[in-house]
Amino acid sequence: MEEMEEELKCPVCGSFYREPIILPCSHNICQACARNILVQTPESESPQSRRASGSGVSDYDYLDLDKMSLYSEADSGYGSYGGFASAPTTPCQKSPNGVRVFPPAMPPPATHLSPALAPVPRNSCITCPQCHRSLILDDRGLRGFPKNRVLEGVIDRYQQSKAAALKCQLCEKAPKEATVMCEQCDVFYCDPCRLRCHPPRGPLAKHRLVPPAQGRVSRRLSPRKVSTCTDHELENHSMYCVQCKMPVCYQCLEEGKHSSHEVKALGAMWKLHKSQLSQALNGLSDRAKEAKEFLVQLRNMVQQIQENSVEFEACLVAQCDALIDALNRRKAQLLARVNKEHEHKLKVVRDQISHCTVKLRQTTGLMEYCLEVIKENDPSGFLQISDALIRRVHLTEDQWGKGTLTPRMTTDFDLSLDNSPLLQSIHQLDFVQMKIPATPILQLEECCTHNNSATLSWKQPPLSTVPADGYILELDDGNGGQFREVYVGKETMCTVDGLHFNSTYNARIKAFNKTGVSQYSKTLVLQTSEDTDSEEQTVPFPVPSERLPLRRMSPFSSTLNLQPSFPRRSYFDFRPSPHQLSLHSSLQSLNAPGCNFETQSAPYSQLVDIKKLLAVAWFAFDPGSAHSDIIFSNDNLTVTCSSYDDRVVLGKTGFSKGVHYWELTVDRYDNHPDPAFGVARIDVMKDVMLGKDDKAWAMYVDNNRSWFMHNNSHTNRTEGGITKGATIGILLDLNRKTLTFFINDEQQGPIAFENVEGLFFPAVSLNRNVQVTLHTGLPVPDCYSSRASIA
Repeated sequence: MEEMEEELKCPVCGSFYREPIILPCSHNICQACARNILVQTPESESPQSRRASGSGVSDYDYLDLDKMSLYSEADSGYGSYGGFASAPTTPCQKSPNGVRVFPPAMPPPATHLSPALAPVPRNSCITCPQCHRSLILDDRGLRGFPKNRVLEGVIDRYQQSKAAALKCQLCEKAPKEATVMCEQCDVFYCDPCRLRCHPPRGPLAKHRLVPPAQGRVSRRLSPRKVSTCTDHELENHSMYCVQCKMPVCYQCLEEGKHSSHEVKALGAMWKLHKSQLSQALNGLSDRAKEAKEFLVQLRNMVQQIQENSVEFEACLVAQCDALIDALNRRKAQLLARVNKEHEHKLKVVRDQISHCTVKLRQTTGLMEYCLEVIKENDPSGFLQISDALIRRVHLTEDQWGKGTLTPRMTTDFDLSLDNSPLLQSIHQLDFVQMKIPATPILQLEECCTHNNSATLSWKQPPLSTVPADGYILELDDGNGGQFREVYVGKETMCTVDGLHFNSTYNARIKAFNKTGVSQYSKTLVLQTSEDTDSEEQTVPFPVPSERLPLRRMSPFSSTLNLQPSFPRRSYFDFRPSPHQLSLHSSLQSLNAPGCNFETQSAPYSQLVDIKKLLAVAWFAFDPGSAHSDIIFSNDNLTVTCSSYDDRVVLGKTGFSKGVHYWELTVDRYDNHPDPAFGVARIDVMKDVMLGKDDKAWAMYVDNNRSWFMHNNSHTNRTEGGITKGATIGILLDLNRKTLTFFINDEQQGPIAFENVEGLFFPAVSLNRNVQVTLHTGLPVPDCYSSRASIA
């Protein structure tokens, strides 16, 4: 209950409320403190003058805050009555709890009457010390304010619950321990305050003083004062005025201002307001609980910050020590180089000194010998050796003149330490981003599968503050093998195409920045379209992705399972998004020849009759990979080409497993061109007839006959061509690794190609205004089904 103590203290005196009254603004104040902060206003602003002029209609006339300010807006400590220049200004004071209050304009007259009975100057004004709202008192003065009996009762219970000694209620600063209590005044006194404020003479001599403990008991046992009407002091409150929101007596209803107001029973409103307060307290209690938990979190953060600070400082010291050690090692290496250069210079100079010394000795000996020879007087003997000596002298002189007298080494060291980059690096040494990004969250409502394609979407956690430079999406091979990277980039949505039909893929995502890589997200399980039994069904296509159920595989597993809405088949429409990615790349890691990324957004709404399907695949032509001369229409299901040269267009969906059948109808066919139909790799040549390179397997046909072609090899000429309205069927059986063609529901020639395996895309090459329309999701021809069942 100690936290409640501030609610029980007067904002003016800072002590517990004594005879608190309720101001119209709903704040409380001691009755004595209210009298102390009264300010007398000019006569022209009195309620009587206002009512006489017909302008006053309320018992409590709030002054215009623009005209009256008892509190300096600059918080200078001074306030003034701004409406009249003649009013004196008086400095403000601060109460013990920090609220600024206005002191009395003049000392109150000495009187022993209670504050409620003491006369109040006419035209007095009071300002709430908490909300600063000002009002002018009427003739009743402070008696016009209701007394807060509930607050008095709460204060009594609070003081009784405290085991500490009772304190004097009149001490101004540090309250001393009370020694007596006056039963008539209902005030606890210490000895100095009793002698000063309650002298034993005059009317106070008849008051009964008791010990504080006895006074506490008598106060607790005294009957609670009954709340009476402020307008009719002899009447108790009996009803509640709904409009004025205050208790009233029966005389107020009969002859007072509440006679025309809606009133309700006091007991019923008491219970109603108690219920409303309880409900409001429930919400406030939840907020308080959250605040307590938040404070615990903040305190834990303080502890964690301190621990992290110690750890970080230790790490910083270790890093700086490592830099110092590296600098010391480099210093030793550089000093070793200087010492080596020093030794080298000394060795060169010493060798030169030794060499010059020997040669000088030889030269000196030759000179002395020649001088002795010159002293000889025998001409014939001199001439016999003079030529040889002259040559030796010249030779020796020449030897001294070939740089022998030049030092081979300078005394200066030709080494200069370039420390400016290191000094610049030291000055630039600073903290950088030291955290890896948070683990991305897969947006399950955006993830879906369509045929053999899968779309995944992810995002950063909401409270993540560490930015991510990009994301890495990984898928396994559909058979529970190792994960491999299939996308690296900044986008947050990606569609992976060319997956195996009837396969289960595991996908996960992680983020990265310059510091490192985050943890992997939860693994998402994606199921591509499955094979179906030979049965007739009618299902809406596509099934909206909102109907996609998500479930955990087990309560202890972090893997989420994504299953189609209809068993054994997956039809999911892609949600359009500005972040959807359109890429084409060869992914040898997922399917043997590769697979590709692309955006799938073609809308469908019709009902499709599915009969005797071995595999169901819905797709359209792909404008992204087609030659620029191809013209698309009908939601990319119809294509044509006006060029004289052959141009290739592929379907959006690649196949690597299962049995797939689709048809093309010839909408326009003039002048007997030869279009080609078949399958191709993703990197097939787009500017030659389909089948010219080794990336395509096709049948090209004119109005009379057809040929099969692969790698520019023409085989199996078959009679029977096409005209406008003809239907060409392509049957890709990857279970038996065969490719078969049909014209108008009849097989055209033998099986066109065998041993076909890998990833194949439906393909067509057109020229000379031939126009065809694609039909997908069709049943396999009956003739082929019967042969397959026999086989």
